Amino acid sequence: MVLVMTFATTTGTSSVLEKSPETLRYPEARVIVLDDDLNTFEHVVDCLKKIIPGMSEGRAWDLAHKVDKEGSAEVWCGPLEQAELYHQQLSSQGLTMAPIERV
Repeated sequence: MVLVMTFATTTGTSSVLEKSPETLRYPEARVIVLDDDLNTFEHVVDCLKKIIPGMSEGRAWDLAHKVDKEGSAEVWCGPLEQAELYHQQLSSQGLTMAPIERV
């Protein structure tokens, strides 16, 4: 939580400092894999299972087919810092990645 200071003027010449609570959300981002002619379905599935937490084999295959049919697929969405890590790891395995998209 961040405290924002605002000034409120009262009648007369004195001012009062008031605290207004403001909640800031941590930025989130999407990790998107793009279709290419370099990677096999099996390689994409193996990378997704190895790098994305909780990725099941069935979900990884569904995403690999979506990448092939539609040209891209969101494989993870969440806190920006984690998105950057997964993006870098997938890219280092040779997958073609879209730039990280903030949501």
